[in-house]
Amino acid sequence: MNETSMILWALAVMLIIAGFAGLVLPVLPGAVLLMAGFFMAAWAEHFVHVGPVILSILAVLTVLTYAIDFLAGAVGAKRFGASRRAAFGAAVGALVGIFFGIPGIIIGPFAGAVIGELTVRNDLQAAGLAGIGTWLGMAIGAAAKAAIGFTMLGIFILARLF
Repeated sequence: MNETSMILWALAVMLIIAGFAGLVLPVLPGAVLLMAGFFMAAWAEHFVHVGPVILSILAVLTVLTYAIDFLAGAVGAKRFGASRRAAFGAAVGALVGIFFGIPGIIIGPFAGAVIGELTVRNDLQAAGLAGIGTWLGMAIGAAAKAAIGFTMLGIFILARLF
Protein backbone atom coordinates (compact mmCIF):
# COMPACT_ATOMS: atom_id res chain seq x y z
CA MET A 1 0.00 0.00 0.00
CA ASN A 2 1.47 3.34 -1.00
CA GLU A 3 1.46 6.55 1.02
CA THR A 4 -1.49 8.09 -0.82
CA SER A 5 -3.63 5.01 -0.19
CA MET A 6 -2.74 5.05 3.50
CA ILE A 7 -3.73 8.70 3.78
CA LEU A 8 -7.02 8.05 1.98
CA TRP A 9 -7.75 5.08 4.24
CA ALA A 10 -6.98 7.16 7.35
CA LEU A 11 -9.35 9.88 6.13
CA ALA A 12 -11.97 7.26 5.30
CA VAL A 13 -11.86 5.78 8.79
CA MET A 14 -12.12 9.22 10.42
CA LEU A 15 -15.06 10.17 8.19
CA ILE A 16 -16.86 6.89 8.89
CA ILE A 17 -16.44 7.30 12.65
CA ALA A 18 -17.67 10.90 12.48
CA GLY A 19 -20.52 9.72 10.25
CA PHE A 20 -21.77 7.23 12.82
CA ALA A 21 -21.63 9.93 15.49
CA GLY A 22 -23.57 12.24 13.18
CA LEU A 23 -26.36 9.73 12.70
CA VAL A 24 -27.49 10.35 16.26
CA LEU A 25 -26.18 13.90 16.81
CA PRO A 26 -27.88 16.38 14.51
CA VAL A 27 -24.84 18.67 14.67
CA LEU A 28 -23.00 16.49 12.14
CA PRO A 29 -24.26 15.40 8.71
CA GLY A 30 -23.85 11.72 9.55
CA ALA A 31 -24.95 10.03 6.35
CA VAL A 32 -22.94 12.42 4.17
CA LEU A 33 -19.82 11.81 6.26
CA LEU A 34 -20.36 8.05 6.00
CA MET A 35 -20.76 8.30 2.25
CA ALA A 36 -17.62 10.43 1.98
CA GLY A 37 -15.71 7.87 4.06
CA PHE A 38 -16.85 4.97 1.89
CA PHE A 39 -15.95 6.92 -1.23
CA MET A 40 -12.47 7.67 0.15
CA ALA A 41 -11.94 3.99 0.98
CA ALA A 42 -13.04 2.96 -2.52
CA TRP A 43 -10.77 5.60 -4.02
CA ALA A 44 -7.85 4.34 -1.92
CA GLU A 45 -8.19 1.03 -3.77
CA HIS A 46 -8.81 2.66 -7.16
CA PHE A 47 -12.47 1.51 -7.09
CA VAL A 48 -11.36 -2.10 -7.68
CA HIS A 49 -13.52 -3.71 -4.96
CA VAL A 50 -16.17 -1.06 -4.49
CA GLY A 51 -17.28 0.50 -7.75
CA PRO A 52 -20.02 2.73 -9.11
CA VAL A 53 -22.89 0.31 -8.47
CA ILE A 54 -22.13 -0.13 -4.76
CA LEU A 55 -21.41 3.59 -4.36
CA SER A 56 -24.76 4.37 -6.02
CA ILE A 57 -26.57 2.05 -3.61
CA LEU A 58 -24.81 3.76 -0.70
CA ALA A 59 -25.79 7.17 -2.12
CA VAL A 60 -29.46 6.14 -2.27
CA LEU A 61 -29.27 4.99 1.36
CA THR A 62 -27.66 8.33 2.25
CA VAL A 63 -30.61 10.20 0.76
CA LEU A 64 -33.00 7.83 2.55
CA THR A 65 -31.57 8.85 5.93
CA TYR A 66 -32.52 12.46 5.20
CA ALA A 67 -36.04 11.47 4.18
CA ILE A 68 -36.37 9.56 7.46
CA ASP A 69 -35.02 12.53 9.37
CA PHE A 70 -37.66 14.87 7.96
CA LEU A 71 -40.53 12.42 8.28
CA ALA A 72 -39.84 10.89 11.70
CA GLY A 73 -40.62 13.90 13.87
CA ALA A 74 -43.60 14.93 11.77
CA VAL A 75 -45.11 11.44 11.78
CA GLY A 76 -44.58 11.14 15.52
CA ALA A 77 -46.24 14.49 16.10
CA LYS A 78 -49.18 13.65 13.83
CA ARG A 79 -49.71 10.29 15.60
CA PHE A 80 -50.27 12.26 18.79
CA GLY A 81 -52.59 14.78 17.13
CA ALA A 82 -50.18 17.68 16.70
CA SER A 83 -50.84 20.59 14.37
CA ARG A 84 -48.56 21.83 11.59
CA ARG A 85 -47.36 24.60 13.88
CA ALA A 86 -46.25 21.99 16.42
CA ALA A 87 -44.22 20.22 13.72
CA PHE A 88 -42.74 23.56 12.65
CA GLY A 89 -42.02 24.42 16.27
CA ALA A 90 -40.26 21.08 16.72
CA ALA A 91 -38.04 21.81 13.72
CA VAL A 92 -37.19 25.28 15.07
CA GLY A 93 -36.62 23.81 18.54
CA ALA A 94 -34.24 21.21 17.09
CA LEU A 95 -32.31 23.91 15.25
CA VAL A 96 -32.05 26.16 18.31
CA GLY A 97 -31.32 23.17 20.54
CA ILE A 98 -28.17 22.33 18.59
CA PHE A 99 -26.50 25.39 20.11
CA PHE A 100 -27.12 24.07 23.65
CA GLY A 101 -25.43 20.70 23.25
CA ILE A 102 -26.98 17.36 24.14
CA PRO A 103 -29.63 18.80 26.52
CA GLY A 104 -30.71 21.23 23.81
CA ILE A 105 -30.89 18.47 21.22
CA ILE A 106 -33.19 16.48 23.50
CA ILE A 107 -35.30 19.30 24.94
CA GLY A 108 -35.38 21.68 21.94
CA PRO A 109 -37.73 19.71 19.66
CA PHE A 110 -40.05 18.88 22.56
CA ALA A 111 -40.24 22.51 23.70
CA GLY A 112 -40.69 23.75 20.13
CA ALA A 113 -43.57 21.36 19.50
CA VAL A 114 -45.25 22.33 22.77
CA ILE A 115 -44.92 26.06 22.03
CA GLY A 116 -46.10 25.55 18.44
CA GLU A 117 -49.16 23.61 19.58
CA LEU A 118 -49.99 26.22 22.24
CA THR A 119 -50.19 28.88 19.50
CA VAL A 120 -52.96 26.86 17.83
CA ARG A 121 -54.98 25.85 20.88
CA ASN A 122 -54.68 26.68 24.53
CA ASP A 123 -54.62 23.05 25.72
CA LEU A 124 -51.54 22.12 27.73
CA GLN A 125 -52.29 18.38 27.57
CA ALA A 126 -52.55 18.43 23.76
CA ALA A 127 -49.37 20.50 23.57
CA GLY A 128 -47.56 18.05 25.84
CA LEU A 129 -48.71 15.12 23.70
CA ALA A 130 -47.48 16.93 20.59
CA GLY A 131 -44.09 17.33 22.22
CA ILE A 132 -43.94 13.68 23.28
CA GLY A 133 -44.99 12.53 19.82
CA THR A 134 -42.34 14.67 18.17
CA TRP A 135 -39.65 13.43 20.52
CA LEU A 136 -40.65 9.77 20.06
CA GLY A 137 -40.68 10.22 16.29
CA MET A 138 -37.21 11.73 16.37
CA ALA A 139 -35.90 8.91 18.59
CA ILE A 140 -37.33 6.28 16.25
CA GLY A 141 -35.89 8.21 13.31
CA ALA A 142 -32.44 8.25 14.92
CA ALA A 143 -32.65 4.49 15.45
CA ALA A 144 -33.69 3.99 11.82
CA LYS A 145 -30.83 6.20 10.61
CA ALA A 146 -28.36 4.20 12.72
CA ALA A 147 -29.75 0.99 11.23
CA ILE A 148 -29.28 2.37 7.72
CA GLY A 149 -25.75 3.45 8.63
CA PHE A 150 -24.87 -0.07 9.76
CA THR A 151 -26.51 -1.43 6.60
CA MET A 152 -24.28 0.87 4.55
CA LEU A 153 -21.24 -0.39 6.43
CA GLY A 154 -22.29 -4.00 5.87
CA ILE A 155 -22.80 -3.44 2.14
CA PHE A 156 -19.40 -1.79 1.88
CA ILE A 157 -17.65 -4.58 3.78
CA LEU A 158 -19.36 -7.31 1.75
CA ALA A 159 -18.47 -5.57 -1.51
CA ARG A 160 -14.91 -5.13 -0.29
CA LEU A 161 -14.48 -8.76 0.73
CA PHE A 162 -16.25 -10.45 -2.17
